[in-house]
Amino acid sequence: MDIHPLAAVSPGAKIAKGVKIGPFSSVGDHVIIGHDTEIGAHVAIEGHTTIGERNRFYPFSSIGNPPQDVGYGDEDTRLLIGDDNIIREYVTINRATTKEEWETVIGNHNYLMAYAHVAHDCRLSDRVILGNGATLGGHTHIGEYAILNAFLAVQQFVRIGAHAFLGAKAGIDRDVPPYMITAGPRAKLYGVNQKGLLRRGFSQETIDILKKAYRILWRQNKRLDVGILQVQQELEMIPELKTLLDFLVGSKRGVIR
Repeated sequence: MDIHPLAAVSPGAKIAKGVKIGPFSSVGDHVIIGHDTEIGAHVAIEGHTTIGERNRFYPFSSIGNPPQDVGYGDEDTRLLIGDDNIIREYVTINRATTKEEWETVIGNHNYLMAYAHVAHDCRLSDRVILGNGATLGGHTHIGEYAILNAFLAVQQFVRIGAHAFLGAKAGIDRDVPPYMITAGPRAKLYGVNQKGLLRRGFSQETIDILKKAYRILWRQNKRLDVGILQVQQELEMIPELKTLLDFLVGSKRGVIR
């Protein structure tokens, strides 16, 4: 361990080998920090927060503070952070309320850029990117490899599908389907995230099937349930298409069109 003499680390915190903690940072009673994690200067970590290995926290990030929820009564809710995440300057990640599973969860290999906010009860999968100032309302769930660009805002209880690409300054008030591009102040769909999928090794055949599904579901002005039935009848049910249709069927808030 390499703890700066000007850091305030509670005797109740559990700090693994190889952890570095910079000056003027504070670590609370119930915090657990895994191997080789680096905590920069002026970082505040508190609450029942468990942090995995090889994470890096930049100055002035605020981790595990109480949820911004008027119904929160100081219960022992949790924040769980996986491995190999990068948390940049002034990022805020709140621990959960008691309204879902008592946990805010950050997966592995995520990159949260400066001033991003992850509210209570959010769940980020792996390799998610939040751009500068991206703001997640409570109970937002984000699938793997999703990219949310700068200064967008996601309303509470919204789901963002895997491999989705969300443009900057977007207002997201409904679920965003996996594999799709979404943009605009009142966000709309703009087709399949073709370049992103190609970069991640998806075949052109898979992308072509997703593009056909997009045209049926959203470009032919059908009711969504009618479009889903047509897709099931006309297209090969590859795993990615099943993921897309399952996401649509499971939506409770409705899906951006």
